[in-house]
Amino acid sequence: MENCASELDLPGFRFHPTEEELLEYLAGAVRGEKSSFDVIGVINLYRHDPWELPGLAKIGEREWYFFVPRIRKSSNGGRPNRSTEKGFWKATGSDREIRSMSEPKRIIGLKKTFVFYKGRAPRSCKTDWVMNEYRLLDTFASINKEDMVLCKIYRKATSMKELEQRAATEEEKKHKETKPTELQVPVFNYQLEWMQDPLLTLLQSPWMC
Repeated sequence: MENCASELDLPGFRFHPTEEELLEYLAGAVRGEKSSFDVIGVINLYRHDPWELPGLAKIGEREWYFFVPRIRKSSNGGRPNRSTEKGFWKATGSDREIRSMSEPKRIIGLKKTFVFYKGRAPRSCKTDWVMNEYRLLDTFASINKEDMVLCKIYRKATSMKELEQRAATEEEKKHKETKPTELQVPVFNYQLEWMQDPLLTLLQSPWMC
């Protein structure tokens, strides 16, 4: 069998797995199995900001996949720390169940969606970077070697309306920065000036009329 690199260099090859297939990749990884196609790498995702991740992925054009050591809640029940150097990942809702296509009643995993915010709360700014975190059920993961999740990173498509709003905001900001300052025209007190000049004082004197 040819090596992984030659297989992935085949013209037209695309890696677009379904959610069920992603969970199969994850199940193999937590069991410690070695795949013939090494297309998903292991990374400590929160040591990197999202715009750095495409260059660290083994494959992907608009979507990038990583195995990530699972971050669990702290002993006091607090939320896991998903901060990076330049921002943080914020959950957008509750977990969504993923069911088997062949057995719709069987739950095979869970999915949670996060959005990246640049900066620190409460002055953070929402970005278009999105992460889907896939994990196996706890009953499955607890009996295996590795405790990890599979993360899919991508950028959310931006609507034309949102782009126009951003452009308007940037234009307004630029206009404020380049607005010329008002010229301060000096005001002269001509009456005081001629009173201080002896010659002008003589010329303006009523006895010279």
